[in-house]
Amino acid sequence: MASLSGRGLVHLAAALDLSSSYDERSCVEAARLAERGGLDFVTLDDTFARPGLDALSVLSRVAAATDRIGLVPVATPHTEPFHLPAGVAVLDRVSGGRAGWWTDVTTAGGEARPPGRRRTGPVGALSQETGEVAYAGVESGDRRMDGAGMPAAPFEDRVGRHRVDFRGVSSSGKAPRLPLPGPPRGRPVRVVDATDEPARRAAARYADVAIVRAVSAAQAAVVRDQLRAEAAEFGRRPEEPRVLAGLLVDLGDGEHAAEPGHGGGGPRQSARGPLYRGGPVDLAELIATWHGEGVVDGFHLTPAESPRDLERLVNGTVAVLQHRGLFRTFYPGSTLREHLGLAGPARQGAGHGRAS
Repeated sequence: MASLSGRGLVHLAAALDLSSSYDERSCVEAARLAERGGLDFVTLDDTFARPGLDALSVLSRVAAATDRIGLVPVATPHTEPFHLPAGVAVLDRVSGGRAGWWTDVTTAGGEARPPGRRRTGPVGALSQETGEVAYAGVESGDRRMDGAGMPAAPFEDRVGRHRVDFRGVSSSGKAPRLPLPGPPRGRPVRVVDATDEPARRAAARYADVAIVRAVSAAQAAVVRDQLRAEAAEFGRRPEEPRVLAGLLVDLGDGEHAAEPGHGGGGPRQSARGPLYRGGPVDLAELIATWHGEGVVDGFHLTPAESPRDLERLVNGTVAVLQHRGLFRTFYPGSTLREHLGLAGPARQGAGHGRAS
């Protein structure tokens, strides 16, 4: 189904950060609901301050209970940069190519202490680290496969002969390229929050999806234009990174109860980022407007209260967008790269060099 705007269909994703602890059953139910709505992917935040299973473990279980929707853990870059890609590679394998990974920046000291880091460092350094983690993931996951899709060399040879020499702002050393079977198609999708200026260069260089937390279409357009210009500098197609606006959505006040200039008028800044408060139809109008103006390719939406807001998003907002021909009514493919319209990548390590 083609979009009435001529720009293609809107991309939609939602966060599953439901409570102060990971309730596996609730996450499975929420992911199934999002899948019934045809969303591209769901994300699950990872934090050492929250008890329970880590995001990768929860999403591995969600993978067994779903068929199509993409699964993207959000991880802070405080562990060694080769660990996250290894876990995501396993998730991609067990989900049949539906995995992605989102490296987030946090300045909270409590997030750094459990992995053994003494301090978090300034935001600029952490943003650089985000790029380094993405680079490490590219290099460690870039493996030559034989015709059957398996590594060509024995395990011992691969570990001994193929290592990545990595030196960054927080860690350095040599790590083996991952001794894992190749991904089902391409590689896991990389997501980077490009809201802050220091992170945009990493997003332009490595991200398949760039998240932009904006309170207006004009603000989102400025970031999109910068991302496209820098992506072209790195030899990428300017439109290659999918740009999604990140919003916290509160759909609990009813369709016509939004404050003037807020609900249908647009988001407002809050302590948690841009907040949209209104009804599901108002939100559909905002999504259609921003997408129709070409400032974003879609939206990543975080329900303010779950499961209420996720249910209203799927049963209200998505239904309106589908009726207007702006959002899919079925999944045409089986992998996250297909949902996002991303081509399978060529060899990723060549030509990238050290992260910057």
